[in-house]
Amino acid sequence: MAVFELKTEVLLDTAPALEDLLAEREEQRLMVLEDKPSGRAWLMGYFGSRAEAAAAWKDLAGALDAAWTKTEPVVRELPDEDWKNSYKAHFKAWKFDRLNWVPVWERETFVLPAGEEVLWLDPGMAFGTGNHETTRLCCERLTRFAAARGSSGRVIDVGCGSGILALSAAKLGFREIAAFDNDPEAIRVSEENAALNELAGRVEFYCGDLVSGLAGRAAELVLANIQADVLMRFVQELSAAVVPGGQLVLSGILGQELETVRAKFAGVAAGWRVESRVLGEWADLALTRPS
Repeated sequence: MAVFELKTEVLLDTAPALEDLLAEREEQRLMVLEDKPSGRAWLMGYFGSRAEAAAAWKDLAGALDAAWTKTEPVVRELPDEDWKNSYKAHFKAWKFDRLNWVPVWERETFVLPAGEEVLWLDPGMAFGTGNHETTRLCCERLTRFAAARGSSGRVIDVGCGSGILALSAAKLGFREIAAFDNDPEAIRVSEENAALNELAGRVEFYCGDLVSGLAGRAAELVLANIQADVLMRFVQELSAAVVPGGQLVLSGILGQELETVRAKFAGVAAGWRVESRVLGEWADLALTRPS
C-alpha cells in the first residue's frame, strides 16, 4: 500500500500551540514532532494518497498562523519500511494503574507485569494510540471508576476514534459497552483494534452523530473526549445519558475553557458532584449524578 508523508518545518516554540490546535480540531491525521536539542520541529502526517495529504493541509491552513511555519509543506511517497519505522518513532507504550497501552510492534518485546492487563494498538493512518493528554485523562478516569465501583455497569464511549476507551473498558472487565463515532473510518479502525486484542464482539461499535448515537441509551459511565464547543452544544444529551449514581467524564477541554464548560453543565446538572484534573494544558470534568 502506498503511503504519502506530508511534512513542513515549524518554529519550535509554536509546537505546543500547534498541538492544541490539532486537538481542538480533532485532527488525528497530523502530528507535531519536536527535536529540542537541535531547536527544530515539524508538522507531519501520513496518508493513503497525495490528494488526501493535500486536503488535510487545506483543511488546516485556514486556521494556522502563517508565522508558525518555516517551510512550504512537502508531500512524498514513502517506501513501506520508511513508513513503518516512522510510526514506531512516534508511539510508545504507556500505562496507568494496572492497564498498559502498547503499540502492536512491541508485542514481541513487551513484558506484561503480573496482575496487569495490556491493550495492543495499531494506530493506522488516521487514529493514534492515546498519547495525547485528553485521552490519558479519560483513561485514568475510566481506570479509577473501575477500581472504585467494579466493572458491572454499562459504558458509552462518545466519539470513539481508535476505540481506545471502549476497548480499555473491555480489558477492565466491563461487559456492556457501546461506542460510536460520526466517522465510518473510526469504526473500521476500532473494530480492527478489537480483533487485534481478541475482543471482537465485546464492544458494540456503530456510526452516528452525538444525538443519534445516544438516542435511547443510558449508562453508569459515559466518556466524551471531544472538543469543548461540542460538549457544550450537547449538554442536554450527554447529561441525560447518565443513570442516577452514574458518572459523566468530559475531556478535550483546554485549561482556559474549563470554567466555561463547568458553568454550562452546572445549569443542567445541578446537584451533581464535580471533579476536575489538569494534565499539561488540558483538563477534564467528572460529573457524578446523585443516586
